Amino acid sequence: VEFDYDMKGLIGKKVGMTSIFTDAGKLIPVTVVQANPNYVTQIKTEETDGYTAHQLGSGERKTKNVAAGTLGHFDKAGVKPMDKVVEFRDNNSLQDAKIGDEIGVDVFEVGETVNVIGTSKGKGFQGVMKRHNFRGVGGQTHGQHNRNRAPGSIGASSTPSRVLKGMRMAGQTGNKKVKIRNLRVEKIDADKNLLFIKGAIPGSKGSYVIIES
Repeated sequence: VEFDYDMKGLIGKKVGMTSIFTDAGKLIPVTVVQANPNYVTQIKTEETDGYTAHQLGSGERKTKNVAAGTLGHFDKAGVKPMDKVVEFRDNNSLQDAKIGDEIGVDVFEVGETVNVIGTSKGKGFQGVMKRHNFRGVGGQTHGQHNRNRAPGSIGASSTPSRVLKGMRMAGQTGNKKVKIRNLRVEKIDADKNLLFIKGAIPGSKGSYVIIES
């Protein structure tokens, strides 16, 4: 379960990118998000949980793949087993919502700015040039035949006699939680539960994203 603290929220799936045209003929690159109806699976209060929040679920999961305790949680809410569950605190759009209610894309409006949270594409173990944009050793002369993509010196010897934390080196790249802020909702297709959000958002096609504002 993930936690977010903004005023509106919805769980969706990234479909991919396309372009739309404005009435003035301007082309706008957008990312299409399939925000199928979310369902309120739990409401937390100060009295019972120490804080207020609404838990939303999206997608469907086969009953055989759900643990018994989790299955009972969904049964109590009167919904099918959900594939993705997220908690939203202080969500204005859910103040009057009850357990089992359906939440759709109509919580957002065209022209509204939103933040999108997703897991970036994993790129595996990468060197410093791809991971940190190092340029490599300048020039191909003076014996630099095999140092073009090397990181170079990483620290002093006697002082401090160790590699300092945060040193930019090779390592695992991507596959991290990323938030892109202030993206504009350009179009909403309520019939197909689609949001058209200007610009690129993190994640691969088919991955879950959280839209909040």
